[in-house]
Amino acid sequence: MASEFKESDIYLFYGADPRAWSWVQTSFVYIREEDPPRPPGRHREHTMDFRLLSVGAVLMLFGGSWAQQEGSECIKANAQSCGECIQVAEKCGWCTDENFLRDGESKTVRCDDIGSLSAKKCVKIENPRGNINININKDVTNRKKDQADKLKPEQITQIQPQKLTLNLRSGEPLTFNLKFKRAEDYPIDLYYLMDLSFSMKDDLENVKNLGTHLMREMQEITSDFRIGFGSFVEKTVMPYISTTPARLANPCIGNYNCTSPFSYKNVLSLTNDGNQFNNLVSQQQISGNLDSPEGGFDAIMQVAVCEGKIGWRNVTRLLVFSTDAGFHFAGDGKLGGIVLPNDGKCHLENNMYTMSHYYDYPSIAHLVQKLSDHNIQTIFAVTEEFQPVYKELKNLIPKSAVGTLSSNSSNVIKLIIDSYNSLSSEVILENSRVPEGVTISYKSVCKNGVTGTGEGGRKCSNISIGDEVSFQISVESTKCPSHNSETIKIKPLGFTEEVEVVLNFICECECSKGGVPNSKDCHNGNGTLECGACKCNAGRIGGKCECSKDELRTEDLDANCRRDNGTDICSNNGECVCGTCECKTRENPAEIYNGKYCECDNFNCDRSGNKLCGGHGQCECRMCVCEANYTGSACDCSLDTSTCLAKNGQICNGRGTCECGECKCTNPKFQGSTCEICPTCPGVCPEHKDCVQCRAFGGEGDKLACEQSCGYLTLVKVARRDDLPQPTDQSFPLTHCKERDANDCWFYYTFAVRNDTPEAYVVEELECPAGPDIIPIVVGVVAGIVLIGLALLLIWKLLMIIHDRREFAKFEKEKMNAKWDTGENPIYKSAVTTVVNPKYEGK
Repeated sequence: MASEFKESDIYLFYGADPRAWSWVQTSFVYIREEDPPRPPGRHREHTMDFRLLSVGAVLMLFGGSWAQQEGSECIKANAQSCGECIQVAEKCGWCTDENFLRDGESKTVRCDDIGSLSAKKCVKIENPRGNINININKDVTNRKKDQADKLKPEQITQIQPQKLTLNLRSGEPLTFNLKFKRAEDYPIDLYYLMDLSFSMKDDLENVKNLGTHLMREMQEITSDFRIGFGSFVEKTVMPYISTTPARLANPCIGNYNCTSPFSYKNVLSLTNDGNQFNNLVSQQQISGNLDSPEGGFDAIMQVAVCEGKIGWRNVTRLLVFSTDAGFHFAGDGKLGGIVLPNDGKCHLENNMYTMSHYYDYPSIAHLVQKLSDHNIQTIFAVTEEFQPVYKELKNLIPKSAVGTLSSNSSNVIKLIIDSYNSLSSEVILENSRVPEGVTISYKSVCKNGVTGTGEGGRKCSNISIGDEVSFQISVESTKCPSHNSETIKIKPLGFTEEVEVVLNFICECECSKGGVPNSKDCHNGNGTLECGACKCNAGRIGGKCECSKDELRTEDLDANCRRDNGTDICSNNGECVCGTCECKTRENPAEIYNGKYCECDNFNCDRSGNKLCGGHGQCECRMCVCEANYTGSACDCSLDTSTCLAKNGQICNGRGTCECGECKCTNPKFQGSTCEICPTCPGVCPEHKDCVQCRAFGGEGDKLACEQSCGYLTLVKVARRDDLPQPTDQSFPLTHCKERDANDCWFYYTFAVRNDTPEAYVVEELECPAGPDIIPIVVGVVAGIVLIGLALLLIWKLLMIIHDRREFAKFEKEKMNAKWDTGENPIYKSAVTTVVNPKYEGK
């Protein structure tokens, strides 16, 4: 039965929740180890097929449930309808079976996790799932620069899909893939916004030929390039400029001829004519102001919001902001008496910003919003001195870059090309405001398989033209908003294309569409019968809407909730609603109060082995209903006798009785799980040795006594040991024995009990040891003595030879050391004696 189990059988109950599935997988691995498993769904006289076994029942087999581990969030919500239930959590379902509730149970019990509802035998479970529909899914454009047929900007697609509809259920995330591919030869609009204060006079000369030079360089990137020009100075009020007539006419000092100060001027709207750019820029004159920071933010705001007058297309939009000074921002206008915040609207008249004296400078946040709304990427071309300031500003403005401008702007073309390549190599996704309770998470799959999550999941870097990257976007709702449908936009920063995501929230069940208003099943039309339960009209309560709220706690109704006219209402396990007990729900959803007076429960039964009903039954109204082959108050007494079978096939070895699967030995000498152990008893072979010996080999004198004491034994003699019965030939236990008699002779026999009659098969010949052979022993001893004598003589002779040789060598050594005088005889004495006269004086 376990081998037929499939993963899909359990997946029906838990849907796509990976936490529940991993727990159930672990549980079923354990069940598979038993073969065959005992179906935990077996109840009284019927059993349930294991493949159809509900998750809840399997979990109860293990003494717990996934719902216990995860908590009872669904039940705690006390949902009164299916719609309320499915908004609690993804795992919650609503049982629509009409006869699902037992006595004393509230309709809120219909809302529970899927496994628990299945365990309670619910057949129809309302559990709607979210889904994704792709409405517009145009492929990204594969466009080459040298293609003859040129596409219009609106015909180029860089992001896919373009529109989706997500049907969201609370707590269930939906994930879709978004693909982005940088199109080759994509059109570019570039607007050059230049500071024309007096300090930029050298820079203006180099910018006058910028149009044709930049056109030529940009041809390497795109064949569709347009350029525009604008300039700014400062607000035309004190203290930013001098308002004396002379200074207004010529704000520069010395012999310089400067134009009157202005806030922002659109000199040239976007055009593909580089010569026109050169001509108009060459006509521009430097102006001047009093303070160091400039009014560049006013100019950026007007360039962003005046789309029509600037001539922006829905293509890549670049704004080059060139200056050698800092900037004013919101609040600085108070110095000139300007207190109205910037309204973020276009105020260009005759290409001049006319409201600089009326509105304050925009804030950085306001500027970021407008640049993002209009898909404008900003390049700050500033001198080395102000690099730190504008780098901090770049960190606040997405899709912006900072380049170092030389003192006379001679490197401006290289700066623009490098900054454009840097900006276009990075894709950053942003989304519009999401409804309350909705969250969006991103995961990026970038070039070379690099992935990112969290905030890093919104972007991919180092992207070249033609590279394709993807994003996994997950949307999750935690509750139903006030509107059942909302739309959000997701787009890459700096690009005009966007993805429209329509969010439809699943706030009601499908079964509610078939509800019957004012149904007579709801107490004469006091509610709507939907999803198997009554949804009461205003002011009505009760399982069938049978009461009004004014009748909730009257004494007459409470009397119907007291058992046997007692004092406890609903056995202190519930509340009396309209004269009917609605039982409490417990922290563990598997533990239930029920009964007309909530007097029953399924968790206060006897336990065995720390398991309810011993794990072999179900607790019903505080009494265990045992499975087949089990009995007892805790279902801990097994009627199966297989555990009592001894090795000889007898129950308790014939020396006890089997009670609750365990042997109770009747003979006190025997013990053990099957009454086979007898510590004080001899073994089978020694026990029957004497009788076998006297019956098979005893003398005539012993024959009568042997027959009297050993008559119980049936003896059979065989000729050889090979003729003895073997254990494999018998259907009953057989013991082989080998014993020795007083003469040290061995005899062999087998002992067995056949049909309650002991019998022994004996080899008729004794196996006695033979006597010793004397002659070989004597010869061996004599030969040993002779050999030992010869060996001793040889050893003595060898020692004497060694000794003689040592003495001879010593003699030779002494002989060589002797010294003899061969010229004199040591014993010779001369015959002549010479006498000397001592007085003789030689005269």
